[in-house]
Amino acid sequence: MSDDPKIRQFLEDTNMAAPDKYAILQAARDITFEQNPAITERFIYGGIMFSLSHDFGGVFASKHHISFEFSQGYLLNDPDKILEGSGKSRRHLKLYKLDDVGSKGLSGFVAQAVKLQDQQ
Repeated sequence: MSDDPKIRQFLEDTNMAAPDKYAILQAARDITFEQNPAITERFIYGGIMFSLSHDFGGVFASKHHISFEFSQGYLLNDPDKILEGSGKSRRHLKLYKLDDVGSKGLSGFVAQAVKLQDQQ
């Protein structure tokens, strides 16, 4: 559990309102922290932002899904075109159910995003 009271409150509120979304949030956080123990998180923009040397991604709750946003998503290898978004840099992965965490390859995308941070 996070030391940040805003993150704790966000997670508690999500768990009370939508336990299925809470499970996705927790799975996404677990995957992220498994990549590098130095990753930090903070509550910003209504969600949780993950950082190493810079912000590399974050999780946000929407009405129908959880979105994992990648700050430099355009640099991620995505041969199956799973990532969404067409902006200059950001790409996102929409997670509607817990199974999407695995089937959409969240772990691989997070690993790539963390590796990009290590190269900067």
